Amino acid sequence: MTIQDRIWAVALVGIGLVALAFLYVISQASKPADANAASRSAHTAHRLRTLLFVALLTVFAVGSWATLRPFPIASQRSTSDAQQVVDVTAGQWYWKIDPDTVEVGRPVEFRVTSADVNHGFAIYAPDGHIATQTQAMPGYTNVLRYRFEEPGTYTVQCLEFCGLGHAPMLVTLQVAAPMLQ
Repeated sequence: MTIQDRIWAVALVGIGLVALAFLYVISQASKPADANAASRSAHTAHRLRTLLFVALLTVFAVGSWATLRPFPIASQRSTSDAQQVVDVTAGQWYWKIDPDTVEVGRPVEFRVTSADVNHGFAIYAPDGHIATQTQAMPGYTNVLRYRFEEPGTYTVQCLEFCGLGHAPMLVTLQVAAPMLQ
C-alpha cells in the first residue's frame, strides 16, 4: 500500500465519520429535548470546544517550535565566520557572480542583490535538487550562508519570473575540492 493509498483510506474514514455525525444530528433534530438534557448538552459542547481549542493551539505551538527552531535564514546584521564570500548581482537576464568557484566543506557567504527587479536566487546541486535559495532585490543585499558538502558544477537559476529572458537566466558555480596549502 502506497502512502497515497493510506492517505485516501484515512480521508475516506474521516468523511464517513463526518457523514455519520451529520446523520445523527439530523435524526435527533426532530426530537423534543427537556431543559436538563439541553443544559448538559450545551455544557458538554462548551467543554469539547475548549479542549479542541487547547489541543489545536498546543499542536500548532509545538509544531511551530519544532520546525522553526533551526531558523534557516542567516541573520542579516551579524558578522559571519564565512571563509569565502561571493558577491551576486542579478539583472534582466543575467547573473554576475564573483568569484564563480568556491571550495567544498567551507562556509560560503553569498551577498545577493539585484540591479533592476526582484529575482529568485537558487543554487541547484548537480543532482537537480535545490541546495539553497534567497531573493535578489534591488537596493537591498540579502546574506545567504551555505556550506557545500559535495564538489561539482552547481547551477544558479532565477526562481521568480522576471521577464521574457527569465527561463534561460542560468549560470554555473563550481564547487571544487579543497586546495592543499
